[in-house]
Amino acid sequence: MSTPRQFVAEPAAEPATARPTAADRGATKRGFWSPFNPRITDWRGLRVWLIGASSGIGAATAQALHARGAQVLVSARSASSLASFVSGHAGGAGAQAWPLDVTDAQAVKTTAQAILAQGPLDLVLYCAGHYHEMRATEIDLPDLKQHLAVNYTGVLHVLDAVLPAMTARGAGHLSVISSVAGFRGLPKSLAYGPTKAALTNLAENLYLDLEPLGLGVSVVHPGFVQTPLTAQNNFTMPALITPEQAAQAMLAGWASGTFDIHYPKRFTRVMKLLRLLPYRAYFPAVRRATGL
Repeated sequence: MSTPRQFVAEPAAEPATARPTAADRGATKRGFWSPFNPRITDWRGLRVWLIGASSGIGAATAQALHARGAQVLVSARSASSLASFVSGHAGGAGAQAWPLDVTDAQAVKTTAQAILAQGPLDLVLYCAGHYHEMRATEIDLPDLKQHLAVNYTGVLHVLDAVLPAMTARGAGHLSVISSVAGFRGLPKSLAYGPTKAALTNLAENLYLDLEPLGLGVSVVHPGFVQTPLTAQNNFTMPALITPEQAAQAMLAGWASGTFDIHYPKRFTRVMKLLRLLPYRAYFPAVRRATGL
C-alpha cells in the first residue's frame, strides 16, 4: 500500500460558503442559467486529490490550490517529483505525496481507502496522461493500449475507488482532464484522441447520474499547454499557454460552477465551431489547416 511521504496534520476548516446537500439540490429546481455545479471559491481546508500531478497542468494546479489553503494530496508514478512538491511547502504542511500507478487497479483502491480514512475528499482531479503521435499507417498496438490504460481505464479505477464514499456523503467534485483533441478526429491523434473523446462522454454520463445526488462534475478541455507531453510536437502550436495559466483557468471554472472548462478560449472556441461542420466540410478543412 502506498504511504504518504510527508504529512502535517491540520484541522479541517469549513469553507466560507456551505455546500448544497443532496436534499438541498433535490428540493430546488435548477434554473436554465444556473451554475452546473456548486461553486468552489474558498479552498481553505478543502481536501483535494490530484492524480497525475508530477508535472505540467497537474503540478501547476497542485501549487495553485495549496497557495489557496487547500490540503493537497498528489499522486503520480514519479515519487521524487511528488516528494519535491511536498517538501517545498513548509516541510509538507497541508501536502501529502502518494506515489501511484493508475494502471494498477488494486493500488488505486488501496491508496484511495487510505486517503479516505483520513477524511472526505472535496475534489478529485484526474490529470494523468499519456501521449504519442500516431497515424494508422504506423500503428503501434502496445502504445495504443498504453494510451487507453492511462488516459481512460485509469479514470475508471479512480471512480471505482472514490465514488461510493462521495455518493454516500452527497458532496464533493469530480473533474477529469480531457482535450480538444477529443472533439473530432485529427491527424496524428489515432491513439490519443479517442481516449479523450471517451473521457468527455464519460464526464457527461457522470454529471447526469451524480448531479442529482449533490456531487459536482466537470470536464476540462485544454488547448495547447507547455508540458512534457506537448514538448514532443514538431509543429507550431497555436495559442500555446503555460501550465500556470491553465491552472488559473481551471480554478476560475470551478469558481463559476462550470461543467465544460476549456482554455484558452481564443483557440478552443474555434475547435468547438469545427465540431459543428458536416464531414463534407470538416475533412477538407482539417487537411488544409494541417497539411496532412
